[in-house]
Amino acid sequence: QVQLVESGGGLVQPGGSLRLSCAASENIFSFNSMGWYRQAPGKQRELVAVITSGRTLNYGGFVKGRFTISRDNAKNTVYLQMNSLEPEDTAVYYCNARSTRSVDWGQGTQVTVSS
Repeated sequence: QVQLVESGGGLVQPGGSLRLSCAASENIFSFNSMGWYRQAPGKQRELVAVITSGRTLNYGGFVKGRFTISRDNAKNTVYLQMNSLEPEDTAVYYCNARSTRSVDWGQGTQVTVSS
């Protein structure tokens, strides 16, 4: 089972930016896709962004060009750059890795957007 460790969350004012990182314990090139999901209190977990091994990108409809997902295979790390953050973006953000044999999740990192 791969270990996924998220970092970079925190408190930011509306309009601000954060960059989340997800470090994997093994070579991420072997995964079919890696992505970010989020879950706000009282809501279901939803897709934020996914990047496949072929570098195809997919974003949740609410992103609207504000977030960018990227991967660094040499560092076994996936990033989520979040700009123009809004209070509605407040949630726990989870890293996800999918392979032919498993689906793995990180422990999550809290993002709070508030003035």
